Amino acid sequence: MKLPGKIAIMGGGSWATAIAKMVLAQAESINWYMRRDDRITDFKRLGHNPAYLTGVKFDMKRINFSSNINDVVKESDTLIFVTPSPYLKAHLKKLKTRIRDKFIITAIKGIVPDDNLIVSEYFTKEYGVPPENIAVLAGPCHAEEVALERLSYLTIACPDTDKACTIARRLASSFIKTSVSNDVAGIEYSSVLKNVYAIAAGICSGLKYGDNFQAVLISNAVQEMNRFLQTVHPLNRNVNDSVYLGDLLVTGYSNFSRNRTFGTMIGKGYSVKSAQIEMEMIAEGYYGTKCIKEINKHHHVNMPILDAVYNILYERISPMIEIKLLTDSLR
Repeated sequence: MKLPGKIAIMGGGSWATAIAKMVLAQAESINWYMRRDDRITDFKRLGHNPAYLTGVKFDMKRINFSSNINDVVKESDTLIFVTPSPYLKAHLKKLKTRIRDKFIITAIKGIVPDDNLIVSEYFTKEYGVPPENIAVLAGPCHAEEVALERLSYLTIACPDTDKACTIARRLASSFIKTSVSNDVAGIEYSSVLKNVYAIAAGICSGLKYGDNFQAVLISNAVQEMNRFLQTVHPLNRNVNDSVYLGDLLVTGYSNFSRNRTFGTMIGKGYSVKSAQIEMEMIAEGYYGTKCIKEINKHHHVNMPILDAVYNILYERISPMIEIKLLTDSLR
């Protein structure tokens, strides 16, 4: 199978940089779309991303950079989107080149705001990309650890399992193990929810709740996730697999987790805006909380942890009061 052909990285953050390293472990060269020309200039001069994972060196001869999204799309067969979900629409609005004939891989762990669509559904609805030409890349895989070549596990989900297997082979390396799945929607939703639960874990940490409570919180979170997934996308899945539970655990507990860090700041008394300004990085779970809350208005799944995070972030309820109420609903 020819897929994936020439691969393009669409985005310039830490996860995009880590994925570029993964792809270049097997591919001779890549195309790389970054929005800012100054970042591209600095990248070429320094030999590394000037803003993220600065310790990861790249061979500039193997990368074709461009800030023109249309040029990159034209010259590529497979597009790996790694932009933060709140900014995806702004990037795609510049497109004049058809992408329905391309193979799309989304490594975006978020929902498209306003539309409240997971990214795979958005590409199909707005750009006519067939579902069998869209894959999701997910799993417990912090960019920082990939950069250090610490062993990590990725799952590639696609309705066409042959294509998923091809992508999996292209991403596998000495430090990346891969598996395949057909649960595209379930994995995307779980990738959003684990960020919400990581914010909850961070809030509780900021409020000085201990490890005993954190274990109960995460245990209830995986049950809540399973209830939601089985309602919005019923499938014979095992939510204990690493792409669901493993991703939730690493995001909920790791010091690398920006969503947990964001939540910890909220628990310590920061306002949402001040926490966002100080972090200087996107906490996808902030946007995911509102999107899932709105989606759940149609499904009425019992989601006390989601509701608590929403009330704290969007209704400005005191974290101390809201988490105290939450503790009474957990088992």
